[in-house]
Amino acid sequence: MIKGLAITPPVLGRISIGRVVEKNGIRLPKKDDQFTITSQIQEKDGWVLHPMDEELRKDSPNGKLRTIPVRMLFNDADLNLRAEYTMFDRKSGRPMCVGNGDSCKRLTQSGVQSLPCPGPTLCEFGKGGLCKPYGRLNVKVGDDDDLGTFIFRTTGYNSIRTLAARLSYYQAVSDGLLAYMPLELKLRGKSTTQSHRTPIYYVDLVIKEGLSLQEAVTEAGEKARQVKELGVDQAALDAAAAKGFCNALFEYDEDEMNQVVEEFYPPTKDAEENAVDSSSVVSKLQNDLKPAQSASR
Repeated sequence: MIKGLAITPPVLGRISIGRVVEKNGIRLPKKDDQFTITSQIQEKDGWVLHPMDEELRKDSPNGKLRTIPVRMLFNDADLNLRAEYTMFDRKSGRPMCVGNGDSCKRLTQSGVQSLPCPGPTLCEFGKGGLCKPYGRLNVKVGDDDDLGTFIFRTTGYNSIRTLAARLSYYQAVSDGLLAYMPLELKLRGKSTTQSHRTPIYYVDLVIKEGLSLQEAVTEAGEKARQVKELGVDQAALDAAAAKGFCNALFEYDEDEMNQVVEEFYPPTKDAEENAVDSSSVVSKLQNDLKPAQSASR
């Protein structure tokens, strides 16, 4: 195995609750009230939708995708959802510091150092919103690929806190059979004082619609027995995944770092206003030139 390269679950596509739009020449993230499932192909107009998006959207009310049936790839909750406080280099998108609120690994001029991690609000290195919670959830959608996953990335406290709780609870009540639990991602909304009573959306993980918790646990037990009889070693899969995640100091995908910066570290308000001002200046200059051009004719 190549050292220094995090071996992460194969990704077939992305799950998001927003998209990136272009405004006055600047690409800015825009939140949405529904899920979008995209492929790994990006064109000039954005990410190309994955066929699963259309398939699942057919049965959704008003064509809005707000639930996605999923299964976990691993029995260990922490392997399905990895979340840390992370500070990215805004130019390259590479992580510079990754911590858990107790200790961190930080890239310095003398190499990577292990240092105390006080969290984003108390850390001088990541103050000013530079350090954020960063979560990656890998889930299986559909039955086309037994080991392929779709990834949901988020810096939202609500989504990370809720997903972490649900995963650990389902792992506990199923007696460690999390990978066999019939689940679904569910989009929820809430209003807070900070959001000025405007709804904000986050991702929850619930038992698949139509099933009770007891029925889901029974189904997980039966599924686990069937798979074991067929020779599939789930424990070995979890062990291989844990080893792969630990194969590098930081978990990141070189190909997607620009997208991480674009989505989670948008231009400041000043930059956006400057873009508007620049656009207005260009427009004014064009208007001022029109009389001169007409006179020259």
